[in-house]
Amino acid sequence: MPQLAPATLTFTVTHDDTAAAVGSGSLPVLGTPRLLAWLEAATCAALEQALPEGSTSVGTRVQVEHLAASPVGAEVEVSASSAYEDGRLHRFTVSARDTSSGKVLAAGEITRVVVDAKRFMSRV
Repeated sequence: MPQLAPATLTFTVTHDDTAAAVGSGSLPVLGTPRLLAWLEAATCAALEQALPEGSTSVGTRVQVEHLAASPVGAEVEVSASSAYEDGRLHRFTVSARDTSSGKVLAAGEITRVVVDAKRFMSRV
């Protein structure tokens, strides 16, 4: 598998992304489940370029600290960089930051495993 390039994605926090909307709290700030989904999207983007035909990846481990709140309207940049690779297993260093202040919002690691999509779904 070729060397993975880092991936960066940018999202704007909407009311649908808040803790109140996703069921992880009552406040109108970016909910941790949505932030985690955005971080996972960055790992998928980093890995996508190198996936063999018919393959996909599945998340198997998440270790992320959500360090600061983000209000509706905030622009959040999430990034994923390959930290470790062993065959089908890929571990990424992930982070999120507020684009206007540069403040780090989250940091951690996400592990994904490459699988054959058809074979994986046949066992579900």
